[in-house]
Amino acid sequence: MPALPKYVGALDQGTSSTRFMLFDEAGAVASRAQAEHTQLYPRPGWVEHDPLEIWQRTLEVISRALGGISPEQVCAIGITNQRETTVVWDKRTGKPLYNAIVWNCTRTDELAHRTAARFQDGKDHLRAQTGLPIVPYFSATKLVWLFENVPGLFEAALAGDAIFGTIDTWLIWKLTGGREHVTDVSNGSRTLLMNIHTLQWDPELLEIFGVPEKMLPRIAPSSSQNIG
Repeated sequence: MPALPKYVGALDQGTSSTRFMLFDEAGAVASRAQAEHTQLYPRPGWVEHDPLEIWQRTLEVISRALGGISPEQVCAIGITNQRETTVVWDKRTGKPLYNAIVWNCTRTDELAHRTAARFQDGKDHLRAQTGLPIVPYFSATKLVWLFENVPGLFEAALAGDAIFGTIDTWLIWKLTGGREHVTDVSNGSRTLLMNIHTLQWDPELLEIFGVPEKMLPRIAPSSSQNIG
């Protein structure tokens, strides 16, 4: 009996939708599926997503793209994703502790200005370590907002019960049944918490934003390791 064909999957979790594609051994697209998720606007300028809805859409598009293909025929899945969007969840239950705060949400504008004002060089103070300005776009200010506005979240983070991730981390954690809490350099570099020279979480940056290191995912290479 001839061997069943093998495929590689690509999961593209974007700001407005989730798409999954399968590529055959010749690199041709074998199938694809896409599904949108809800955009939540609790206040003007605020943007949120439901992490559980994103997970359900992920399962849906993978199932539709597989069709009659067995999951065992898929050798690997690569993930690309909306970058700075911030999710915090309970590692014991797998339940999000708040909606995902989306990269384009402006709720942390005042918080970013407040942080930048602590330094003589203002919003550019962290450029040498991160390559980034202190602005609402990146994950660190979103985490601080969650600490300040979700009762018990900071204490849970200190205890190691509340864990953080961008969307790649959230989906990998779900796809591996909670075994892998991991991100890559390209996502880590968009948080204002990773040192772009060491490619690791930076203790000084964590202190500036008050982020417990134990809530952060492990930073791994994008493609030279098998995750899960």
